[in-house]
Amino acid sequence: AVDRDSCIHFIQAAADTPSITKFLLVSYPGSRRTKAPWWTEEEWAGTQEVNNGVLKPYYPAKLAADECLTAIASRRKDLHAVVLRPSRLTDDEATGRISLGKTKARGKITRGDVAATAAELLDSEARGWLDLLEGEEEIAAAVERVIRDKVDCVEGEDVERMIQQYG
Repeated sequence: AVDRDSCIHFIQAAADTPSITKFLLVSYPGSRRTKAPWWTEEEWAGTQEVNNGVLKPYYPAKLAADECLTAIASRRKDLHAVVLRPSRLTDDEATGRISLGKTKARGKITRGDVAATAAELLDSEARGWLDLLEGEEEIAAAVERVIRDKVDCVEGEDVERMIQQYG
């Protein structure tokens, strides 16, 4: 409850501060209520197994924070809110190459590439949920693509319910 409540209070305080115009929250691809439309049934089953197993205490807290930020960003149009959703983190050397947006359900990504992607996103007009794995696309090009193509991995989730609950 502390992880969930603290994060939600922080999001709400930031949203109530007009000078804050960007907010990036780090989550993970499995933080969702429904199967992503681009995932296979096997990927969804594996995600549910992890969410109801090893991540059982973590999953509801991350999901609540992701949904809260999404709802608040829908109300405050000048807030560029990004939920960056990296998969399993590694300590390997950063490559500068990623897969950003509608990715597979599971994979890995270096901590350095997550940090570089977060910095690039904060220096852009990006919005929405963006899943992140290691890949072949250069970070700047991937960020430009998801903005241009209006990629948002919240697809398939009930945003109206989020707004009713948190907005």
